[in-house]
Amino acid sequence: MALKKNRWIILLNIVFVTFLCCLDSSSVNVALPLMAEELAVSMASIEWVITANLLTIICFILIFGSMGDMIGQDKVFKFGIVVFVIGALICAMASSFPLLIIGRIVEGFGASATMATNQGLIAQTFPANERGRALGISGSFVAMGSMFGPAFGGLILGKFSWNMIFLLNVPIGLLALVLAMKILPRTQNDGQKRLDIKGSLLFMFFVSSLYLGVKLLQQGMDKYWEGLLIFGVAFIMGFIFVKVERHEKRPMLELSLFKNKLFTISVLCSFLSFFAISSNNFIQPFYLQKVLEISPTITGMIMMTYPIVMFMVAPLSGYLSDKIGSEILGFIGLSISSSGLMVMSFVGENTPLGVFLGGVAMIAFGTSLFQSPNTSLIMSTVPKNKLGTAGSINGLVRNLGMVFGISVSTLLLYGMMSQKMGYRVLGFIEGRPDVYLYGMQYVYRFAAIICFVGVFLTGLRWLNKRHKTPIR
Repeated sequence: MALKKNRWIILLNIVFVTFLCCLDSSSVNVALPLMAEELAVSMASIEWVITANLLTIICFILIFGSMGDMIGQDKVFKFGIVVFVIGALICAMASSFPLLIIGRIVEGFGASATMATNQGLIAQTFPANERGRALGISGSFVAMGSMFGPAFGGLILGKFSWNMIFLLNVPIGLLALVLAMKILPRTQNDGQKRLDIKGSLLFMFFVSSLYLGVKLLQQGMDKYWEGLLIFGVAFIMGFIFVKVERHEKRPMLELSLFKNKLFTISVLCSFLSFFAISSNNFIQPFYLQKVLEISPTITGMIMMTYPIVMFMVAPLSGYLSDKIGSEILGFIGLSISSSGLMVMSFVGENTPLGVFLGGVAMIAFGTSLFQSPNTSLIMSTVPKNKLGTAGSINGLVRNLGMVFGISVSTLLLYGMMSQKMGYRVLGFIEGRPDVYLYGMQYVYRFAAIICFVGVFLTGLRWLNKRHKTPIR
Protein backbone atom coordinates (compact mmCIF):
# COMPACT_ATOMS: atom_id res chain seq x y z
CA MET A 1 0.00 0.00 0.00
CA ALA A 2 2.85 2.37 0.87
CA LEU A 3 4.51 1.58 -2.44
CA LYS A 4 1.35 2.47 -4.35
CA LYS A 5 0.97 5.71 -2.41
CA ASN A 6 4.57 6.85 -2.97
CA ARG A 7 5.01 5.53 -6.51
CA TRP A 8 5.18 8.99 -8.14
CA ILE A 9 7.79 10.22 -5.66
CA ILE A 10 9.84 7.08 -6.32
CA LEU A 11 9.52 7.71 -10.05
CA LEU A 12 10.75 11.28 -9.57
CA ASN A 13 13.93 10.05 -7.88
CA ILE A 14 14.62 7.44 -10.58
CA VAL A 15 14.11 9.86 -13.46
CA PHE A 16 16.23 12.50 -11.70
CA VAL A 17 19.24 10.16 -12.02
CA THR A 18 18.29 9.43 -15.62
CA PHE A 19 18.22 13.18 -16.21
CA LEU A 20 21.72 13.53 -14.76
CA CYS A 21 23.23 10.83 -17.03
CA CYS A 22 21.59 12.32 -20.13
CA LEU A 23 22.67 15.84 -19.16
CA ASP A 24 26.25 14.61 -18.95
CA SER A 25 26.16 12.88 -22.35
CA SER A 26 24.46 15.69 -24.28
CA SER A 27 26.71 18.35 -22.74
CA VAL A 28 29.80 16.44 -23.85
CA ASN A 29 28.58 16.21 -27.47
CA VAL A 30 28.68 20.00 -27.82
CA ALA A 31 32.22 20.14 -26.43
CA LEU A 32 33.73 17.50 -28.76
CA PRO A 33 35.16 19.91 -31.38
CA LEU A 34 36.76 22.07 -28.66
CA MET A 35 38.10 19.02 -26.80
CA ALA A 36 39.73 17.77 -30.00
CA GLU A 37 41.49 21.11 -30.47
CA GLU A 38 42.64 21.60 -26.85
CA LEU A 39 43.79 18.00 -26.35
CA ALA A 40 45.39 17.91 -29.82
CA VAL A 41 43.64 14.75 -31.02
CA SER A 42 41.88 13.92 -34.30
CA MET A 43 38.14 13.76 -34.92
CA ALA A 44 38.45 9.96 -35.06
CA SER A 45 40.20 9.89 -31.66
CA ILE A 46 37.80 12.28 -29.89
CA GLU A 47 35.03 9.80 -30.73
CA TRP A 48 36.46 7.75 -27.83
CA VAL A 49 35.06 10.30 -25.37
CA ILE A 50 31.63 8.97 -26.34
CA THR A 51 32.37 5.36 -27.21
CA ALA A 52 34.59 4.55 -24.21
CA ASN A 53 31.64 5.48 -22.02
CA LEU A 54 29.14 3.53 -24.12
CA LEU A 55 31.35 0.44 -24.41
CA THR A 56 31.73 0.30 -20.64
CA ILE A 57 27.96 0.51 -20.25
CA ILE A 58 27.51 -2.29 -22.79
CA CYS A 59 30.07 -4.57 -21.11
CA PHE A 60 28.60 -4.24 -17.62
CA ILE A 61 24.88 -3.53 -17.99
CA LEU A 62 23.85 -7.20 -18.13
CA ILE A 63 26.03 -7.97 -15.11
CA PHE A 64 24.33 -5.25 -13.10
CA GLY A 65 20.94 -6.42 -14.35
CA SER A 66 21.66 -9.87 -12.93
CA MET A 67 23.00 -8.34 -9.72
CA GLY A 68 19.80 -6.32 -9.42
CA ASP A 69 17.75 -9.51 -9.50
CA MET A 70 20.21 -11.13 -7.04
CA ILE A 71 20.62 -8.50 -4.32
CA GLY A 72 17.91 -5.94 -5.09
CA GLN A 73 17.66 -3.36 -7.86
CA ASP A 74 17.62 -0.47 -5.38
CA LYS A 75 21.09 -1.38 -4.03
CA VAL A 76 22.62 -1.60 -7.51
CA PHE A 77 20.96 1.66 -8.54
CA LYS A 78 22.45 3.56 -5.57
CA PHE A 79 25.88 2.00 -6.14
CA GLY A 80 25.74 3.25 -9.73
CA ILE A 81 25.15 6.83 -8.60
CA VAL A 82 28.24 6.75 -6.34
CA VAL A 83 30.51 5.44 -9.11
CA PHE A 84 29.11 7.89 -11.66
CA VAL A 85 29.95 10.82 -9.38
CA ILE A 86 33.53 9.54 -8.93
CA GLY A 87 33.91 9.27 -12.72
CA ALA A 88 32.61 12.81 -13.22
CA LEU A 89 35.18 14.08 -10.71
CA ILE A 90 38.01 12.32 -12.59
CA CYS A 91 36.85 13.90 -15.88
CA ALA A 92 36.67 17.32 -14.21
CA MET A 93 40.32 17.03 -13.11
CA ALA A 94 41.55 15.57 -16.42
CA SER A 95 44.32 17.56 -18.09
CA SER A 96 45.17 14.91 -20.69
CA PHE A 97 43.25 12.77 -23.17
CA PRO A 98 44.08 9.41 -21.48
CA LEU A 99 42.89 10.63 -18.06
CA LEU A 100 39.67 11.96 -19.62
CA ILE A 101 39.01 8.55 -21.17
CA ILE A 102 39.62 6.85 -17.80
CA GLY A 103 37.07 9.17 -16.22
CA ARG A 104 34.55 8.43 -18.95
CA ILE A 105 35.04 4.69 -18.39
CA VAL A 106 34.36 5.09 -14.65
CA GLU A 107 31.29 7.19 -15.46
CA GLY A 108 30.09 4.46 -17.80
CA PHE A 109 30.58 1.82 -15.10
CA GLY A 110 28.32 3.78 -12.76
CA ALA A 111 25.79 4.66 -15.44
CA SER A 112 25.48 1.00 -16.45
CA ALA A 113 24.33 0.14 -12.91
CA THR A 114 21.59 2.79 -12.97
CA MET A 115 20.50 1.97 -16.53
CA ALA A 116 20.33 -1.76 -15.77
CA THR A 117 17.88 -1.21 -12.93
CA ASN A 118 15.86 1.97 -13.60
CA GLN A 119 13.28 0.38 -15.92
CA GLY A 120 12.90 -2.63 -13.61
CA LEU A 121 12.35 -0.31 -10.65
CA ILE A 122 9.67 1.59 -12.57
CA ALA A 123 7.99 -1.59 -13.82
CA GLN A 124 7.99 -3.07 -10.30
CA THR A 125 6.58 0.12 -8.79
CA PHE A 126 3.72 0.74 -11.24
CA PRO A 127 0.78 -1.49 -12.22
CA ALA A 128 0.39 -2.52 -15.87
CA ASN A 129 -2.31 0.10 -16.58
CA GLU A 130 0.05 2.93 -15.51
CA ARG A 131 3.36 1.52 -16.70
CA GLY A 132 3.27 3.12 -20.14
CA ARG A 133 2.62 6.54 -18.63
CA ALA A 134 5.43 6.12 -16.09
CA LEU A 135 7.88 5.04 -18.80
CA GLY A 136 6.69 7.98 -20.91
CA ILE A 137 7.53 10.35 -18.05
CA SER A 138 10.93 8.65 -17.81
CA GLY A 139 11.34 9.34 -21.53
CA SER A 140 10.53 13.00 -20.88
CA PHE A 141 13.35 13.25 -18.36
CA VAL A 142 15.68 11.63 -20.87
CA ALA A 143 14.61 14.43 -23.20
CA MET A 144 15.03 17.06 -20.48
CA GLY A 145 18.58 15.95 -19.81
CA SER A 146 19.30 16.01 -23.52
CA MET A 147 17.45 19.32 -23.86
CA PHE A 148 19.35 21.20 -21.20
CA GLY A 149 22.65 19.47 -22.00
CA PRO A 150 23.53 21.28 -25.25
CA ALA A 151 22.54 24.70 -23.87
CA PHE A 152 24.26 23.93 -20.57
CA GLY A 153 27.41 22.77 -22.35
CA GLY A 154 27.36 25.75 -24.71
CA LEU A 155 27.03 28.24 -21.86
CA ILE A 156 29.82 26.57 -19.88
CA LEU A 157 32.13 26.61 -22.91
CA GLY A 158 31.40 30.31 -23.39
CA LYS A 159 32.79 31.14 -19.92
CA PHE A 160 34.84 28.19 -18.64
CA SER A 161 36.89 25.17 -19.70
CA TRP A 162 35.08 22.00 -20.82
CA ASN A 163 36.18 20.38 -17.52
CA MET A 164 33.52 22.40 -15.73
CA ILE A 165 30.82 20.42 -17.53
CA PHE A 166 31.84 17.35 -15.53
CA LEU A 167 32.53 19.17 -12.26
CA LEU A 168 28.95 20.44 -11.98
CA ASN A 169 27.70 16.85 -12.22
CA VAL A 170 29.30 16.07 -8.86
CA PRO A 171 26.98 18.05 -6.54
CA ILE A 172 23.94 17.11 -8.65
CA GLY A 173 24.90 13.44 -8.37
CA LEU A 174 25.36 13.67 -4.61
CA LEU A 175 21.90 15.21 -4.28
CA ALA A 176 20.45 12.33 -6.32
CA LEU A 177 22.19 9.84 -4.02
CA VAL A 178 20.74 11.43 -0.88
CA LEU A 179 17.24 11.28 -2.37
CA ALA A 180 17.72 7.65 -3.40
CA MET A 181 18.85 6.68 0.10
CA LYS A 182 15.67 8.17 1.57
CA ILE A 183 13.03 7.35 -1.03
CA LEU A 184 13.78 4.15 -2.93
CA PRO A 185 12.00 1.07 -1.54
CA ARG A 186 13.69 -2.26 -1.04
CA THR A 187 13.05 -4.45 -4.06
CA GLN A 188 12.60 -8.18 -4.46
CA ASN A 189 15.70 -10.28 -4.95
CA ASP A 190 16.46 -13.83 -5.98
CA GLY A 191 18.86 -15.18 -3.37
CA GLN A 192 19.43 -18.36 -5.39
CA LYS A 193 20.77 -16.53 -8.43
CA ARG A 194 24.55 -16.37 -8.87
CA LEU A 195 26.71 -14.13 -11.00
CA ASP A 196 27.73 -15.73 -14.31
CA ILE A 197 31.45 -14.86 -14.36
CA LYS A 198 32.31 -17.01 -17.40
CA GLY A 199 29.49 -15.55 -19.48
CA SER A 200 30.35 -12.01 -18.37
CA LEU A 201 33.99 -12.30 -19.48
CA LEU A 202 33.05 -13.88 -22.82
CA PHE A 203 30.55 -11.13 -23.50
CA MET A 204 33.11 -8.40 -22.72
CA PHE A 205 35.63 -9.97 -25.11
CA PHE A 206 32.95 -10.32 -27.77
CA VAL A 207 31.80 -6.69 -27.66
CA SER A 208 35.30 -5.24 -27.29
CA SER A 209 36.75 -7.21 -30.22
CA LEU A 210 33.75 -6.40 -32.41
CA TYR A 211 34.22 -2.69 -31.76
CA LEU A 212 38.00 -2.90 -32.22
CA GLY A 213 37.39 -4.49 -35.62
CA VAL A 214 35.27 -1.52 -36.68
CA LYS A 215 37.92 0.94 -35.46
CA LEU A 216 40.64 -0.86 -37.43
CA LEU A 217 38.56 -0.68 -40.60
CA GLN A 218 38.24 3.09 -40.06
CA GLN A 219 42.01 3.37 -40.58
CA GLY A 220 41.81 2.17 -44.19
CA MET A 221 43.28 -0.65 -46.27
CA ASP A 222 46.45 -0.77 -44.17
CA LYS A 223 44.43 -2.30 -41.33
CA TYR A 224 41.92 -4.21 -43.47
CA TRP A 225 43.19 -7.73 -42.74
CA GLU A 226 43.76 -6.98 -39.05
CA GLY A 227 40.17 -5.73 -38.84
CA LEU A 228 38.81 -8.89 -40.48
CA LEU A 229 40.90 -11.05 -38.13
CA ILE A 230 39.50 -9.25 -35.09
CA PHE A 231 35.97 -9.66 -36.48
CA GLY A 232 36.64 -13.39 -36.76
CA VAL A 233 37.74 -13.49 -33.11
CA ALA A 234 34.61 -11.54 -32.15
CA PHE A 235 32.23 -13.98 -33.85
CA ILE A 236 34.02 -16.96 -32.30
CA MET A 237 33.66 -15.34 -28.87
CA GLY A 238 30.01 -14.61 -29.60
CA PHE A 239 29.36 -18.23 -30.62
CA ILE A 240 31.05 -19.57 -27.48
CA PHE A 241 29.13 -17.06 -25.33
CA VAL A 242 25.75 -18.19 -26.68
CA LYS A 243 26.68 -21.86 -26.27
CA VAL A 244 27.85 -21.34 -22.68
CA GLU A 245 24.75 -19.31 -21.76
CA ARG A 246 22.41 -22.00 -23.12
CA HIS A 247 23.86 -24.56 -20.73
CA GLU A 248 24.30 -22.21 -17.75
CA LYS A 249 21.75 -22.79 -14.97
CA ARG A 250 21.74 -19.11 -13.99
CA PRO A 251 22.99 -17.23 -17.08
CA MET A 252 23.89 -13.56 -17.27
CA LEU A 253 21.83 -13.25 -20.45
CA GLU A 254 18.46 -14.94 -20.15
CA LEU A 255 18.27 -16.40 -23.67
CA SER A 256 14.94 -17.99 -22.75
CA LEU A 257 13.35 -14.55 -22.90
CA PHE A 258 14.05 -14.46 -26.65
CA LYS A 259 11.73 -17.45 -27.15
CA ASN A 260 8.96 -14.86 -26.93
CA LYS A 261 8.93 -13.39 -30.45
CA LEU A 262 7.22 -10.20 -29.32
CA PHE A 263 10.06 -9.55 -26.88
CA THR A 264 12.69 -10.36 -29.54
CA ILE A 265 11.16 -8.15 -32.24
CA SER A 266 10.69 -5.25 -29.81
CA VAL A 267 14.31 -5.49 -28.62
CA LEU A 268 15.58 -5.65 -32.22
CA CYS A 269 13.51 -2.60 -33.18
CA SER A 270 15.00 -0.72 -30.24
CA PHE A 271 18.51 -1.59 -31.46
CA LEU A 272 17.75 -0.44 -35.02
CA SER A 273 16.21 2.81 -33.82
CA PHE A 274 19.20 3.82 -31.69
CA PHE A 275 21.65 2.61 -34.35
CA ALA A 276 19.99 4.91 -36.88
CA ILE A 277 19.62 8.07 -34.78
CA SER A 278 22.99 7.93 -32.98
CA SER A 279 24.83 9.19 -36.06
CA ASN A 280 22.90 12.46 -35.84
CA ASN A 281 24.19 13.15 -32.32
CA PHE A 282 27.84 12.83 -33.40
CA ILE A 283 27.63 14.56 -36.79
CA GLN A 284 25.44 17.50 -35.81
CA PRO A 285 27.91 19.53 -33.67
CA PHE A 286 30.66 19.25 -36.31
CA TYR A 287 28.25 20.35 -39.04
CA LEU A 288 27.11 23.38 -37.04
CA GLN A 289 30.52 24.46 -35.71
CA LYS A 290 32.82 23.49 -38.59
CA VAL A 291 30.67 23.82 -41.71
CA LEU A 292 28.36 26.67 -40.67
CA GLU A 293 30.97 28.18 -38.28
CA ILE A 294 28.45 28.69 -35.49
CA SER A 295 29.77 29.26 -31.94
CA PRO A 296 29.51 26.49 -29.31
CA THR A 297 26.95 28.55 -27.34
CA ILE A 298 24.60 28.96 -30.32
CA THR A 299 25.24 25.35 -31.35
CA GLY A 300 24.03 24.25 -27.92
CA MET A 301 20.84 26.28 -28.36
CA ILE A 302 20.18 24.80 -31.82
CA MET A 303 20.80 21.26 -30.58
CA MET A 304 18.00 21.73 -28.06
CA THR A 305 15.49 21.15 -30.89
CA TYR A 306 15.69 17.37 -30.60
CA PRO A 307 15.18 17.06 -26.82
CA ILE A 308 12.51 19.81 -26.73
CA VAL A 309 10.38 17.82 -29.17
CA MET A 310 11.03 14.62 -27.18
CA PHE A 311 10.08 16.35 -23.94
CA MET A 312 6.73 17.38 -25.38
CA VAL A 313 5.88 14.13 -27.15
CA ALA A 314 7.19 11.36 -24.82
CA PRO A 315 4.50 11.70 -22.08
CA LEU A 316 1.76 11.79 -24.73
CA SER A 317 3.25 8.72 -26.37
CA GLY A 318 3.28 6.80 -23.08
CA TYR A 319 -0.30 7.84 -22.35
CA LEU A 320 -1.52 6.83 -25.81
CA SER A 321 0.22 3.47 -25.55
CA ASP A 322 -1.90 2.71 -22.46
CA LYS A 323 -5.05 3.70 -24.37
CA ILE A 324 -4.69 2.53 -27.98
CA GLY A 325 -1.80 0.07 -27.85
CA SER A 326 1.93 0.23 -28.47
CA GLU A 327 2.19 -1.48 -31.85
CA ILE A 328 0.65 1.23 -34.03
CA LEU A 329 2.60 4.00 -32.25
CA GLY A 330 5.85 2.15 -32.85
CA PHE A 331 5.10 1.81 -36.56
CA ILE A 332 4.13 5.47 -36.99
CA GLY A 333 7.07 6.67 -34.89
CA LEU A 334 9.79 4.84 -36.81
CA SER A 335 8.18 5.83 -40.13
CA ILE A 336 8.49 9.51 -39.18
CA SER A 337 12.08 9.05 -37.93
CA SER A 338 13.08 7.37 -41.18
CA SER A 339 11.56 10.26 -43.16
CA GLY A 340 13.40 12.80 -40.99
CA LEU A 341 16.73 11.06 -41.57
CA MET A 342 16.11 11.15 -45.31
CA VAL A 343 15.39 14.90 -45.11
CA MET A 344 18.72 15.38 -43.31
CA SER A 345 20.53 13.57 -46.14
CA PHE A 346 19.86 16.60 -48.38
CA VAL A 347 21.22 19.20 -45.93
CA GLY A 348 24.09 21.26 -47.33
CA GLU A 349 26.15 24.38 -46.66
CA ASN A 350 23.41 26.72 -47.93
CA THR A 351 20.41 24.85 -46.60
CA PRO A 352 18.02 27.15 -44.67
CA LEU A 353 18.27 26.56 -40.94
CA GLY A 354 14.51 25.94 -40.84
CA VAL A 355 14.89 22.87 -43.09
CA PHE A 356 17.67 21.55 -40.86
CA LEU A 357 15.57 22.08 -37.72
CA GLY A 358 12.55 20.49 -39.41
CA GLY A 359 14.52 17.34 -40.18
CA VAL A 360 15.83 17.12 -36.63
CA ALA A 361 12.29 17.69 -35.27
CA MET A 362 10.93 14.85 -37.42
CA ILE A 363 13.58 12.45 -36.11
CA ALA A 364 12.83 13.49 -32.51
CA PHE A 365 9.05 13.30 -32.93
CA GLY A 366 9.20 9.83 -34.44
CA THR A 367 11.67 8.54 -31.86
CA SER A 368 9.50 9.87 -29.03
CA LEU A 369 6.41 8.13 -30.41
CA PHE A 370 8.35 4.88 -30.65
CA GLN A 371 10.48 4.57 -27.52
CA SER A 372 8.04 4.57 -24.58
CA PRO A 373 5.50 2.18 -26.17
CA ASN A 374 8.28 -0.14 -27.31
CA THR A 375 9.80 -0.22 -23.81
CA SER A 376 6.37 -0.89 -22.34
CA LEU A 377 5.96 -3.84 -24.72
CA ILE A 378 9.35 -5.25 -23.75
CA MET A 379 8.68 -5.02 -20.02
CA SER A 380 5.14 -6.44 -20.31
CA THR A 381 6.35 -9.69 -21.90
CA VAL A 382 8.44 -10.94 -18.94
CA PRO A 383 7.57 -12.25 -15.46
CA LYS A 384 8.03 -9.94 -12.49
CA ASN A 385 11.17 -11.68 -11.22
CA LYS A 386 12.85 -11.04 -14.61
CA LEU A 387 12.11 -7.31 -14.83
CA GLY A 388 15.67 -6.38 -13.88
CA THR A 389 17.10 -8.68 -16.54
CA ALA A 390 14.65 -7.44 -19.18
CA GLY A 391 15.43 -3.82 -18.33
CA SER A 392 19.16 -4.45 -18.57
CA ILE A 393 18.72 -6.20 -21.95
CA ASN A 394 16.76 -3.21 -23.23
CA GLY A 395 19.45 -0.87 -21.91
CA LEU A 396 22.12 -3.10 -23.49
CA VAL A 397 20.63 -3.04 -26.99
CA ARG A 398 20.03 0.71 -26.72
CA ASN A 399 23.69 1.34 -25.95
CA LEU A 400 24.85 -1.29 -28.46
CA GLY A 401 22.83 0.53 -31.09
CA MET A 402 24.38 3.85 -30.11
CA VAL A 403 28.02 2.75 -29.97
CA PHE A 404 27.92 0.75 -33.20
CA GLY A 405 25.72 3.35 -34.87
CA ILE A 406 28.36 5.99 -34.18
CA SER A 407 31.23 3.68 -35.15
CA VAL A 408 29.72 2.43 -38.41
CA SER A 409 28.54 5.95 -39.29
CA THR A 410 32.00 7.42 -38.82
CA LEU A 411 33.48 4.50 -40.78
CA LEU A 412 31.16 5.41 -43.66
CA LEU A 413 31.79 9.15 -43.16
CA TYR A 414 35.58 8.84 -43.35
CA GLY A 415 35.32 6.33 -46.19
CA MET A 416 33.23 8.63 -48.38
CA MET A 417 35.37 11.67 -47.47
CA SER A 418 38.48 9.69 -48.41
CA GLN A 419 36.89 8.66 -51.70
CA LYS A 420 36.22 12.29 -52.59
CA MET A 421 39.73 13.46 -51.65
CA GLY A 422 41.63 10.52 -53.11
CA TYR A 423 43.55 9.81 -49.89
CA ARG A 424 42.78 8.63 -46.34
CA VAL A 425 40.81 11.17 -44.28
CA LEU A 426 40.19 10.82 -40.52
CA GLY A 427 38.81 14.24 -39.65
CA PHE A 428 37.39 17.53 -40.83
CA ILE A 429 39.50 19.19 -43.55
CA GLU A 430 39.76 22.92 -42.90
CA GLY A 431 38.57 24.95 -45.86
CA ARG A 432 36.79 21.98 -47.47
CA PRO A 433 33.31 21.78 -45.90
CA ASP A 434 32.06 20.18 -49.14
CA VAL A 435 34.08 17.05 -48.34
CA TYR A 436 32.47 16.69 -44.91
CA LEU A 437 29.00 17.32 -46.37
CA TYR A 438 29.59 14.65 -49.02
CA GLY A 439 30.28 12.03 -46.36
CA MET A 440 27.57 13.32 -44.02
CA GLN A 441 24.82 12.96 -46.62
CA TYR A 442 25.72 9.32 -47.23
CA VAL A 443 25.65 8.66 -43.49
CA TYR A 444 22.10 10.02 -43.20
CA ARG A 445 20.93 7.93 -46.16
CA PHE A 446 22.41 4.82 -44.59
CA ALA A 447 20.74 5.65 -41.25
CA ALA A 448 17.38 6.15 -42.99
CA ILE A 449 17.64 2.67 -44.54
CA ILE A 450 18.46 1.09 -41.16
CA CYS A 451 15.49 2.86 -39.59
CA PHE A 452 13.24 1.67 -42.41
CA VAL A 453 14.10 -1.95 -41.51
CA GLY A 454 12.68 -1.13 -38.08
CA VAL A 455 9.57 0.29 -39.78
CA PHE A 456 9.09 -3.04 -41.56
CA LEU A 457 9.41 -5.05 -38.33
CA THR A 458 7.06 -2.79 -36.37
CA GLY A 459 4.61 -3.06 -39.27
CA LEU A 460 4.64 -6.85 -38.97
CA ARG A 461 4.15 -6.52 -35.21
CA TRP A 462 1.16 -4.22 -35.71
CA LEU A 463 -0.45 -6.49 -38.35
CA ASN A 464 -0.08 -9.42 -35.93
CA LYS A 465 -1.97 -7.42 -33.33
CA ARG A 466 -4.71 -6.37 -35.76
CA HIS A 467 -5.36 -9.93 -36.90
CA LYS A 468 -5.51 -11.06 -33.26
CA THR A 469 -2.73 -13.61 -33.71
CA PRO A 470 -0.28 -12.52 -31.02
CA ILE A 471 3.40 -13.27 -31.58
CA ARG A 472 4.53 -15.87 -29.03
